[in-house]
Amino acid sequence: NKKTAINTRRTRAEKAKAQAEYTEVNKQVKRSIRTDKRKYVEDLAMMAEKAAREGNMRNVYDTTKKLAGNYRNPERPVKSKEGEVITNIENQRIRWVKHFKELLNRLALLNPRTFQQMLAY
Repeated sequence: NKKTAINTRRTRAEKAKAQAEYTEVNKQVKRSIRTDKRKYVEDLAMMAEKAAREGNMRNVYDTTKKLAGNYRNPERPVKSKEGEVITNIENQRIRWVKHFKELLNRLALLNPRTFQQMLAY
């Protein structure tokens, strides 16, 4: 690690030399990050253009959101009945299915006579 090399040097000359090496390596890393980011953005733009040509508007929309920033994964953590967080997407979907089956397959709470009166109106 270059940072620890700077801090462990004994003389000022050694520290200055280590600092210069660190600065140079840091510049190279930042330059590499910039080029990688530029390539990533260009690849996303190409994907969006291809999706637009193919008429895949969902892909165009998702890619545009990524390019614009503030992109969030639409999948949010879901908790099981025991309160444990389910992170696996497939298990989350299974949990949602169970939840809605329980929610939608309940017995009717209305009194049948009340229900008939509501239909009469």
